Amino acid sequence: MQIGFIGLGLMGRPLALHLAKAGHTLHLWARRPAALEPFADTGAHAHVSAAQVAQHAEIVFTMVADAPDVREVCFGENGLAAGANPGLVIVDMSTINPNAAREIGAALATKGIDFLDAPVSGGEIGALNASLTIMVGGKPEVFAQVQPLFEKMGKSVTLIGAIGAGQVAKACNQILTGVGVLAVAEAFNFAAKNDVDVAKVRAALLGGFAYSRILENHGQRMLDRNFKPGFKAWMHQKDLRIVMEEAHRLGLMLPAAAATAQLFNAIVGSGMAEEDSIAALKLLEKLSSPE
Repeated sequence: MQIGFIGLGLMGRPLALHLAKAGHTLHLWARRPAALEPFADTGAHAHVSAAQVAQHAEIVFTMVADAPDVREVCFGENGLAAGANPGLVIVDMSTINPNAAREIGAALATKGIDFLDAPVSGGEIGALNASLTIMVGGKPEVFAQVQPLFEKMGKSVTLIGAIGAGQVAKACNQILTGVGVLAVAEAFNFAAKNDVDVAKVRAALLGGFAYSRILENHGQRMLDRNFKPGFKAWMHQKDLRIVMEEAHRLGLMLPAAAATAQLFNAIVGSGMAEEDSIAALKLLEKLSSPE
């Protein structure tokens, strides 16, 4: 199959490589030529614009930073819509506002282009291991067309509902993971300030109702002081901004998510934007220590 991929960063690059390994022909465009280097031996075709990618592809995946970037790739000068052939499917794997996904899908539909929103969870490790959770919004028949490709990139692929539903599921995921990271960081900081062995506290908690994947995985990374990004703090800040935008639009009270959003604002404001989201621990330690 002829597959387009735009957004060859931390997450997009390994996903595109999985598709190439599965025998598909890739059509790529990137703002930075260096992003294309890992594909030199895959037989991928590099193009000069997103429009040119659309001319050659049956399905195009995008994985970029936020809704304005998705709109630019789709509708900007030499964007995907400008080069699309009848029957093109665009699959956006970015994390954006659900309403933005609905608007983009509706605008593409007027041009005869099908659209799926398909954000993911699992971070860089999940992308590298093709073990992502993929949450999809769109028409069932379009999902069925793309599902075999999703299965090359993730181990859990679920059609949630209509366009935008994938982004709603991802926002729920970011509430749970963000609040979970904050909870583990608070517990670890509490134990440390009481001069108790944090590793032993974690081991005990893993055996009870406090167990969570975040306590297991992120907690170990906190113990190891491994703040190398698998999911950067600024990304979680952006995702929780989306959550709070939707909460304001819908008139929802989300107190735990709101507090966590403020935490990530502070992490970014403290110069740790490029560190992993578990830098929450470093921020709490800093705020809890005397000058």
